[in-house]
Amino acid sequence: MQTLSITDLNTQIKSLLEATFVQVRVSGEVSNFTKHTSGHLYFTLKDKNSSLKCVMFRGNAAKLKFQITEGMDLTLEGVISVYVPRGDYQLNCLDAIPKGIGALLLAYEQLKQEYEKKGYFTKQKPIPRFPKKVALLTSSTGAVLHDMLSIAKKRWNLVRFVLLDTLVQGDGAKESIAANLKIADTLGADCIILARGGGSLEDLWAFNEPMVAEAIYQSNTPIISAIGHEPDVVLSDFVADLRAPTPSAAMELLLPDEKEWLMRLDALQIDLEKLLMRALQAKSNALKAFKEKLNYNPFFMKITQFQAQCQQQEIFFTQKMEHKLALSSFKLQVPQTQVHLKMEQKLAQLQAKLGILKAQMESKNPENYQKEGYVCALSEGKRIKKLADLNLDSIIELQDKSATIKAQIKEMLK
Repeated sequence: MQTLSITDLNTQIKSLLEATFVQVRVSGEVSNFTKHTSGHLYFTLKDKNSSLKCVMFRGNAAKLKFQITEGMDLTLEGVISVYVPRGDYQLNCLDAIPKGIGALLLAYEQLKQEYEKKGYFTKQKPIPRFPKKVALLTSSTGAVLHDMLSIAKKRWNLVRFVLLDTLVQGDGAKESIAANLKIADTLGADCIILARGGGSLEDLWAFNEPMVAEAIYQSNTPIISAIGHEPDVVLSDFVADLRAPTPSAAMELLLPDEKEWLMRLDALQIDLEKLLMRALQAKSNALKAFKEKLNYNPFFMKITQFQAQCQQQEIFFTQKMEHKLALSSFKLQVPQTQVHLKMEQKLAQLQAKLGILKAQMESKNPENYQKEGYVCALSEGKRIKKLADLNLDSIIELQDKSATIKAQIKEMLK
């Protein structure tokens, strides 16, 4: 048993469901109705026991003569589609109506068993998700080509088709199909579609031929077999990499649906808005919690306490400084007073001394001696106190008010 990725499984389920339920009519009650800004309608259709997701794209919604509302009973016409990223299937609504208003068969089985033994049914290549170049093998004059190109134009315009006009019925059909398959495999196409309209078992027999099965099996390019209508099953369907119930369905299976991608964008927009709101709410809650933690964080409380302590210390320091300044000012005033007192005392002492010196000077003033009838006698510039201290031949000075004379002692009288 092959192990599939979820995407591969959902893609295969999508192919089966969309190919099986090509047209559906269903009725029920509308719930969870949403009209997107793009104009698409999203809602659920339910009955007593089940529910079905529905979408009506803007183009079909614009054609409605009434507006769909919550709880309305509707009969819907549309096709089943699968949203691969989520694995959800839904009804793609095209319209809404308010409720109330013998030998060949044996050969076929034998060829089928033969091909199965050869392993033709086991080799399958993946179908490209976004093909850019597609080779079409069908009749250029049939309605099938017009239908396929019309659907392709509606679904996805970013693809280039190469037509290989192929004989799909009657004599020479199997050779034409096999030859064109080999040519298409050399064109560098992303996929090959082998297609024709419905018919009887005889009309479709060319697609059961061994050379056709061999050409499909040997192809390196993925091949989609789209032969006849849904009940028509040919052996090329089993050998091909993908079977489409109709040629139109082949285009739907191969090409991306522009509307589905628009719906994906709508869904992504809604999901992103929800994620953004959740993220913003989470950030807001985290910020609120962080603020609360800041308010009760001991570290920040310590900072507040430290600031208060600093303010108290500043006030205390200011008071201390003012006290120190006052004390220093007072201490400066006391020495200043003492200096004044000492200066006054010193001045008094000096004045007293000066008075004494004046008195002494006055006592030595020759004028005073003159008044008394004396002269001042000096020896070597000093006043002579006792004449007995003088020596013979000593030089003395005699001063009075009018003059100074020098005399030499010639005789000492006792």
